[in-house]
Amino acid sequence: MLLTSATIITFNEEKKIARCLRSVAALVDEIVVVDSFSTDRTQEICCASEFAHKMKFIQHPFAGHIQQKNYALEIATHPHILSLDADECLDEELQKEILKALQNWQGDGYIFNRLTNYNGHWVRHCGWYPDKKLRLWDRRKGRWGGVNPHDIVEMQEGTRCTHLAGNILHYSYDSIADHMQQTNSFTSISARALHSKGVQSNILKITLRPIWQFFRDYILLSGFRDGLYGFVICSINAMSVFLKYAKLWDLTRHKNGP
Repeated sequence: MLLTSATIITFNEEKKIARCLRSVAALVDEIVVVDSFSTDRTQEICCASEFAHKMKFIQHPFAGHIQQKNYALEIATHPHILSLDADECLDEELQKEILKALQNWQGDGYIFNRLTNYNGHWVRHCGWYPDKKLRLWDRRKGRWGGVNPHDIVEMQEGTRCTHLAGNILHYSYDSIADHMQQTNSFTSISARALHSKGVQSNILKITLRPIWQFFRDYILLSGFRDGLYGFVICSINAMSVFLKYAKLWDLTRHKNGP
């Protein structure tokens, strides 16, 4: 079986990190946890776990999701990487499929579906499923990229990736308030990232794109089939677009003066 490192970035994940670790431990030879100086029991749980013998727990200042995940890549020892967020874990079917892939490696990387749990409800619409993610790959052929906070693995041209059955289980939000709080934080990060790239906002982006986002997610992508939570999710998705472009406009206005 191929030598593989699991990489996980953390910050105050005491409620979820043990589940994440358990799901990857039997599949990898090394677990790299890069922590942004958690103030809860995250470090204690990691270092006291039954998997501590194969773990590197490193604290590193957070400079962005992409930067933190690439730092974890640099720390990892082995050429093949299995990456999860601390609020994710692998279901049993996906664990079995990953084991088969590591025993008979084909191509350069593997793509998984991600199924999100929202306050106890599994979301299968709203544009949130199957939410395909490339999370197992040859590190020599891909690194983390994208626009913070939405990181993706960017593979070299000509690489070949295969889809595996099963799901990453994403335990995202324990309440609507959690979702609102993260949306406010993530839209600030997104606006700053776009601003740094010279992207402009305007009244049409601020007004029309949120409307399109809600229509797409709730109607075209069947968000209504997720019931009340579907309506809430699609509404917050639309609000996220509004906040991102409104904050970007504000950043540009302050840069250029009143």
